[in-house]
Amino acid sequence: MPKENVERAIKKATDKEATDYKEMVYGGYGPYGIAIVIETATDNPTRTVANIRSYFNKQGGSLGTTGSLEFLFDHKCVFRIAEKEGVSHEDLELELIDYGVDEVEVDEGEIILYGDFKSYSEIQSYLEENGFEIHSAEFERIPNDTKALNEEQRAQIEKLLEKFEDDDDVQNVFHNMEEE
Repeated sequence: MPKENVERAIKKATDKEATDYKEMVYGGYGPYGIAIVIETATDNPTRTVANIRSYFNKQGGSLGTTGSLEFLFDHKCVFRIAEKEGVSHEDLELELIDYGVDEVEVDEGEIILYGDFKSYSEIQSYLEENGFEIHSAEFERIPNDTKALNEEQRAQIEKLLEKFEDDDDVQNVFHNMEEE
């Protein structure tokens, strides 16, 4: 193989790693009126939107316009932290209201904090400064209203969700199907 071909192949491979990735959010409706929001990071938005559209179309859904589903989901930051000895859940909740937390849940020895996504840094700073052990911190889109489906309908939606999750460009998938 000529040296210039090898150099061109190396340059092409290294250029791909340095490619500019764009974060894109797509929304649409799956079968039975289930709203689905897909967050992606892609170097080729044209390919990604074509893939997303094809997944919807093959399963009897439709891709919506940009932002068309924003009103159906609350964009929240979600922190999962370890319980801290000597700190009651009520006191913690009252303290964190000032930092943007609007809901606190306790689940199997773990405290789950929900806050406006714009309050992420304030909440994180408070937790770190006060010695809380943060298990995870992420952004989620939480549905304002969920829809109940029967098993057969649920299986069809789960098949569609799996298609999205298997796509390399897809980062997160959110939906308003009621959890089992």
